[in-house]
Amino acid sequence: MASTSAPRTSASDRIKTATSTLYADNQSLIAEIRKAMIMIKGVAVDLERDNQSEMVRELESSVAELLESSDECTHFSTAIHSLGDSYRPSEQLTDFKKVLENEVVKLKGQSPWQPQSHPLFRQFREAVWNVHHAGQPMPGEEQEDIVMTSTQTNLLNITCPLTGKPVTELQDPVRCMDCKHIYEKKAIMHYIKTKRPQPQCPVAGCPKVLQAERVSCDPLLQIEIDEMRSRSESGRTEMVEDCTGIDDD
Repeated sequence: MASTSAPRTSASDRIKTATSTLYADNQSLIAEIRKAMIMIKGVAVDLERDNQSEMVRELESSVAELLESSDECTHFSTAIHSLGDSYRPSEQLTDFKKVLENEVVKLKGQSPWQPQSHPLFRQFREAVWNVHHAGQPMPGEEQEDIVMTSTQTNLLNITCPLTGKPVTELQDPVRCMDCKHIYEKKAIMHYIKTKRPQPQCPVAGCPKVLQAERVSCDPLLQIEIDEMRSRSESGRTEMVEDCTGIDDD
């Protein structure tokens, strides 16, 4: 009996290792796409200042295409991650390609592609709009939409649950691959070590049990933190400008 169970465990471990590697590679690709979008947004803002509206529209189309590619990669990453967690060897051969394709189709069905409502697409349009219309709602949006878009973030938590520091001030931020919560590395590693054997995520209400090897600084994390920091600084600048305008009146 032992001789049959050992290979199965080994196969599961190999699949989990392989999917973890694929997941990391795919996350790196998503990070590169995100960097490209940040660069394009900066170029679009400069072009809008020069009233090059046609070129800005072309860049907007490029951003939509990049976001669609990014979402495709994200679905694939999620499918890979799910496969690594759920795979169990059986007597029948597993068609991994079909399993991944089915999972991607399911994920797409849960979140249909709608570029106009994508947070990053809205942020691109908002950055361009604010060049000449800062503080004014974009066409078709109300004032509360401005607040919502400006404060939207891909980060699940904006402060470390252990240190209380904003994620933008963490010296060595890491993110759990399972629940996506963010922590200061030194604090969370100490927490995992002292809370064994079942170190539950310290974020209130999160049921995930943490594993040290599944808590890391993934390629997207620092980019998303930088984006959040940039939006915060931009918001403070606009507030100062608004106050200055009031004083001038």
